[in-house]
Amino acid sequence: MVSIAQYGILIILSFLLVLHFCIILKIIPSKIVWGNRLKSEKEMYRFEIISIIFNVIFLFFVLVHSDIWMIDFSKITMTIILWIMTIFFAFNTLSNILSKNKLEQRIFIPITILLTIFSLVLALSC
Repeated sequence: MVSIAQYGILIILSFLLVLHFCIILKIIPSKIVWGNRLKSEKEMYRFEIISIIFNVIFLFFVLVHSDIWMIDFSKITMTIILWIMTIFFAFNTLSNILSKNKLEQRIFIPITILLTIFSLVLALSC
């Protein structure tokens, strides 16, 4: 189950990185993210860059956890980080539930639920 969780997170986060870059490049409209609450292009760039940074950080730690990148973190550090990811994705699921955009709800609620479950599996495996 751990390897499914690792690869699941890696695939989903990679997909989300592509999505956020497509939004920045205006290939995909920004209305499908952030609950359709973005008020300006400047705000969209700010939120998308923050999202990309978080996704890269999470990808990094999952790559380390899965021993794809051989970087030595203590077990407690990895456990804490994975629990932070679990909580983050759980809150993200709640924010998607509150979204004003039905498409965002249909697409991202299942994705964030999977990310929450996968992160939980990894956190419990440490």
